[in-house]
Amino acid sequence: MGQERQASDDPTVTDPDHYRVIFENERVRVLEYEDRPGTRTHPHHHPDSVMYTLSGFERRISSGDRVMEVVLAAGETHWLPDQVHVGENTGTTPTHAIFVELKEAGPGPRPSGGE
Repeated sequence: MGQERQASDDPTVTDPDHYRVIFENERVRVLEYEDRPGTRTHPHHHPDSVMYTLSGFERRISSGDRVMEVVLAAGETHWLPDQVHVGENTGTTPTHAIFVELKEAGPGPRPSGGE
């Protein structure tokens, strides 16, 4: 089950120098993210989202006890499940990405055996 966003963990509040809303309606919110090598974000929440990379970059993503090293090329698209994390640019290039955050809850379990 997804986590509910608190104003205090909204990335546009935790890291306003890096995240900005470029579109929003009742179903989605689209964020642009930019940073430089060495930038580390504060803990923040993303609901289910699609990320599109505008630049290639290297990042360390920390979520609870889990730490992942990520290397992405420009033009990649990835599904990101609901999560709270901290990101750090560990590479030598700026990060530039678009996040399309879904506002609707994901589908529930499908009924089994019905017609």
